[in-house]
Amino acid sequence: MNSPRSTQNSVDPPKPPTADEIADMADRGEDISRLFTNTGKMMPPIQRVNVDFTLPMLQELDEEARQLNTSRQAVIKTLLRHALDQRHSVRRARQAE
Repeated sequence: MNSPRSTQNSVDPPKPPTADEIADMADRGEDISRLFTNTGKMMPPIQRVNVDFTLPMLQELDEEARQLNTSRQAVIKTLLRHALDQRHSVRRARQAE
């Protein structure tokens, strides 16, 4: 019968430090450059906006979010991204004519 492997013999790889731990290291003057690979993508900062919706539109968005098991915000972002992509495609097609 196989017995579970003893945890005494296995060595878990070290976990990377959290952002707060990295900030603390930097505050102490430690070199943290080894923690950065420069392979990530810089994202622009998020801009918050307020948008007014009618009650029926909110109900429709909430129903869609419920069906997709996601947030209302995720539904709004996805629908806006789709609409903008579609608009850009139409513009490119018109310019190609």
